[in-house]
Amino acid sequence: MKKKAVVLTSGGLDSTTVAAVAKNEGYELYCLSFNYGQRHLQELESAKRVAEYFGAKKHLIIDIDLKIIGGSALTSDIEVPKHREEKEMITKIPITYVPARNTIFLSYALAFAEVLQSNDLFIGVNAIDYSGYPDCRPEYIEAFEKMANLATKVGVEGITKLKIHAPLQNLSKKGIIELGLSLGVDYSITHSCYDPLPDGTSCGECDSCLLRKHGFEQAGVEDPLHYAK
Repeated sequence: MKKKAVVLTSGGLDSTTVAAVAKNEGYELYCLSFNYGQRHLQELESAKRVAEYFGAKKHLIIDIDLKIIGGSALTSDIEVPKHREEKEMITKIPITYVPARNTIFLSYALAFAEVLQSNDLFIGVNAIDYSGYPDCRPEYIEAFEKMANLATKVGVEGITKLKIHAPLQNLSKKGIIELGLSLGVDYSITHSCYDPLPDGTSCGECDSCLLRKHGFEQAGVEDPLHYAK
């Protein structure tokens, strides 16, 4: 039987590359996405395409209303930053940070993995091109993995050791794109924009769009997405 992997799947470039890594390592994919009150649902359409593309055994989309909590440009009526230099993006935690989002998502993934009797969770966090998000750092992933093994039945009983895989942790956006292309990823099915147009077209000006475009430029590969600007 194939090993089972729970893969956090946002429909973005990074999580799609992570799905390709898990698939390439022989895992059967169980994709997990969230309708968390984000200002647009384009990413969920991309997540569905990604799960189908990799032949996921199951794809769950869980509803969580983080809009009630707010505090982020992705869940509240706060303007998404545009036209920022990359060095400016990492000077402080940006307003696009969603409070505790990765902790919430990983907690659901942990529960899903325990029910599936899976030892492996995959997440597309990155400590280089990460826009200053605190829950993308290696020490955060290490701490959550330790907590996961203290907080679950399988961990406490010593039945298994849960592992959080973050294979993109130390890669630049260029490196992530090159890795994905080497694994045959079709990046036209992905979506990265924080503030897309009503028709789903990427704005081309937010931090996520700029990092993505720069990554493709550095890799010397054309980005298959169309941008408004």
